[in-house]
Amino acid sequence: MTIEDVKSHLICVHPLDNVAVAVNAGGLPKGTPLTEGFAVREFVPAAHKVALRDIPQGSSIVRYGQVIGYAAIDIAQGAWVHTEIMTLPAPPALDALPLATAVPPELPPITGMTFQGYRNADGSVGTKNLLGITTTVQCVAPTVEFAVRRIKAELLPRYPNVDDVLAITHPYGCGVAINAPGADVPIRTIRNLSLNPNFGGAPMAVSLGCEKLQPARLFPGSPSLPVLGDDGYVIRLQDAEHHSFGDMIAAIMRAAERRLEQLNRRQRTTCPASDLVVGLQCGGSDAFSGVTANPSLGYAADLLVRAGATVMFSEVTEVRDAIHLLTARAASVEVAEELIREMAWYDEYLDRGSADRSANPTPGNKRGGLSNIVEKALGSIAKSGSTAIRAVVRPGDRVINRGLVFAATPASDFICGTLQTAAGMNMHVFTTGEGTPYGLATVPVIKVSSQTQLAERWPDLIDLDAGRIATGEASIEDVGRELFQMILDVASGRRRTWADHWGLHNATALFNPGPVT
Repeated sequence: MTIEDVKSHLICVHPLDNVAVAVNAGGLPKGTPLTEGFAVREFVPAAHKVALRDIPQGSSIVRYGQVIGYAAIDIAQGAWVHTEIMTLPAPPALDALPLATAVPPELPPITGMTFQGYRNADGSVGTKNLLGITTTVQCVAPTVEFAVRRIKAELLPRYPNVDDVLAITHPYGCGVAINAPGADVPIRTIRNLSLNPNFGGAPMAVSLGCEKLQPARLFPGSPSLPVLGDDGYVIRLQDAEHHSFGDMIAAIMRAAERRLEQLNRRQRTTCPASDLVVGLQCGGSDAFSGVTANPSLGYAADLLVRAGATVMFSEVTEVRDAIHLLTARAASVEVAEELIREMAWYDEYLDRGSADRSANPTPGNKRGGLSNIVEKALGSIAKSGSTAIRAVVRPGDRVINRGLVFAATPASDFICGTLQTAAGMNMHVFTTGEGTPYGLATVPVIKVSSQTQLAERWPDLIDLDAGRIATGEASIEDVGRELFQMILDVASGRRRTWADHWGLHNATALFNPGPVT
């Protein structure tokens, strides 16, 4: 095959863009003629950018209609535009942002959409039926994990309506400044993890006894735990009644069986789509994420909002450089100011650690064509769709609003997933370009690939291929509607995600900005 035989395919996202992304799986060889009327000056890897016209040194490099960097050298038309020849713009100043100046009009509501879920006493709805056993401190984690293995082997088979038993373990609870600023983040995260709708509003907890994070502090006034230590749903391993390790395990199993009996009585019932709380996340992103997977997820997010559901997008560092586009979309000035508050808090947090947002992109992100955090952020916010942002949720808090919500979290996949679970999500959608076997035990995770070649290479890990958009085989709307239906099917238990099929469940990862003593 000669260079002339190569059928080039570039994607330009916005009319103002002066770069476009190479779609060809093997990249574009030097000299490849482009339909735009010029040839590639050097080899351009797949998913990387080609200059559509000359870009003089110091001039703006534009993608998504936004400046993603400045040319560090003169860049000729047809050249490969990559990290080493770009400089990073300053982030948008937080004191000069538009506040609710472009609030999108409400889209027509969608009625009659339902799924089969587990209705809880507090009105929330589960998509799984799980027994969760919370630990107040890391010291007891191995004991709880030992007990869970026995519960699964000896008790769970007698309760066929219960999907699984999970140990909610973490590295917190003692050796920390429990009253320090920031300590409330991991505490409320653990509390709200335990109250996730998929646990049926019936938490269990195992305490050591001497730890700083006492059960009464973790569950203050919880109706599910009315008399701590007396009703058997909080087991303290240091209590005098336990004369051996065997006694401790037996106490945990007795309490677990009472909870299993309650959970086993739950049945799926028809629930409106408005009972869905869907967390959106991306990881292992590439230059196609903002073109295929994230926009199709954004379309599905709009459908969910129109059906009355709650949709959470997150990852502060991956929206920080696009915050000017989000504050304008806020439903009110107050919501816009809350967005700014979370951005400012995280700017200060990174500054205390002598870091900034440029530390975010990974080697895989750059290999996949993302030159810097600005380009990554502009692609990331495509997940949020087009509706107004109705509320902002602090790290570890539970969401109470319907519609589109920004749940402030770090960009770490594991911490973000943990915080969204604590916020009350009952469905999770995760887009990826480079690929990841990421999954959560508490919540079903639908994984969407940005490129077809990833879906073909990992057919038993990727649930939906959005790469068809790049090749013209499907539209953003086509994939978005398919994803919306898949969310309803997975939430109903009619379809199982690959992560749940294989039992690929990442550990709980708390965000702890407080000091360790």
